Amino acid sequence: MNAITLTKPIAMPEGLDKAERRRQQIMNAVLALIAREGMVGVTMRAVAKEAGVSLRLVQYYFTSKANLLAQVLQVLEAGMYARWRARLDAMPGQAMTRAYLEAFILEALPLTPESRLFHLAWTSYGALAMTDHELSCEPFIEGPNRLERLMIERLIAGRCEGDVPQRVDAAYEAARFIALCQGLASSVLVGKVSGEAAITLMHVHIDAMLDPDGL
Repeated sequence: MNAITLTKPIAMPEGLDKAERRRQQIMNAVLALIAREGMVGVTMRAVAKEAGVSLRLVQYYFTSKANLLAQVLQVLEAGMYARWRARLDAMPGQAMTRAYLEAFILEALPLTPESRLFHLAWTSYGALAMTDHELSCEPFIEGPNRLERLMIERLIAGRCEGDVPQRVDAAYEAARFIALCQGLASSVLVGKVSGEAAITLMHVHIDAMLDPDGL
């Protein structure tokens, strides 16, 4: 696996208390390990060494490895939403459904170091959670559920606004869109499909979904 260059660690806003700054320092160490070695390289001891703190301190702020990884995933997810929102805010006028979906594609596919790290962490965590009961007990699935709800809301709004055909089943199409995007993201991550090809495939899917004369 090629190492990922982590260009932006978790930002530490001014005014954070010492405890929160320490927590973010530890989570940045997790991100650095994932970028360099993958999820397999993340142990509590390795995180402590990377962060330059004691193992006891890591265990003080995070009750377990599962708890630590789950919180890091939440931070990565928040970053993805922030970048997606920034893309939408940069568009002239209100983003319609097509623009909304296309902006999401550019964040959901591993096309940048940040989005690549997010996808690597998410898929690695999912693979580990299949055999690790402690990891599977964390609220891992809620992230995709939140995303699916957002997609459903946008498609329903699009039907009301007239840029989504009335025939479109919002719940079905949201689930299908996310599943296709996640599958292509994994293919891009392992080098089976190029980023450009994945974007093209997703655009073809959007064209078919929004085609007024589609079946």
